[in-house]
Amino acid sequence: MNIYDTAHRLAAEIKNSDECVRLRELRERAYADNTNRVLLEEYKRLQMRLQMSMAGAAGEMPGEEVKRFQQLASLLYMNSDVQAYLMAEMQMQKTLGDVFKILTEAAGISFDLPERE
Repeated sequence: MNIYDTAHRLAAEIKNSDECVRLRELRERAYADNTNRVLLEEYKRLQMRLQMSMAGAAGEMPGEEVKRFQQLASLLYMNSDVQAYLMAEMQMQKTLGDVFKILTEAAGISFDLPERE
């Protein structure tokens, strides 16, 4: 058994899963509108900075960027297409996190984050 072949089979299974197909459809619908696309790109950029900041990888995120992120989130979640896409994306992230946990446990590796002081 080649672990890389198995990983590629798993990737194909994920790509063709109902959840992933639905996520792609919702993404296309949300990004079809140019205003949504611009706002989503800014939201994703700020989301990544916030996540990196929370993990301590990027220093502290300035308050105005946190406020901008919160404002964008409020605005985007008012659009049903964007809301459906973001919710489906969060669910896929959770699923992939669960899969990653299963794989790391199988390898005997722990990726638990230390408690913040």
